Amino acid sequence: MTESNGADDESMEFNLRLYVAGQTPKSLAAIANLKRICEDNLAGRYKIEVIDLVVTPQLAAGDQIVAIPTLVRRLPPPLKRMIGDLSNSEKVIVGLDLRPIGKIVS
Repeated sequence: MTESNGADDESMEFNLRLYVAGQTPKSLAAIANLKRICEDNLAGRYKIEVIDLVVTPQLAAGDQIVAIPTLVRRLPPPLKRMIGDLSNSEKVIVGLDLRPIGKIVS
């Protein structure tokens, strides 16, 4: 099989990293919103890694995290970031360029 150049969206896997600080209402909302958005738009094609900066603050430097919650789309390139509780699904989908398979937006 040849390497995809982005045209084969069905095989594209999204690697998402969500930085939070403890179990605050905003952090919990961001986690729940991200899971819902991914299930609705990327079912079976995503991996979410939740990083709690209360537990591992040193991990913030790697992705240059300056505010939380912050979502980082690590794959596919290019790297993209979004700050907030991810409650605006449409903004998250557009901002992170999440392309659902087989869904037509009217």
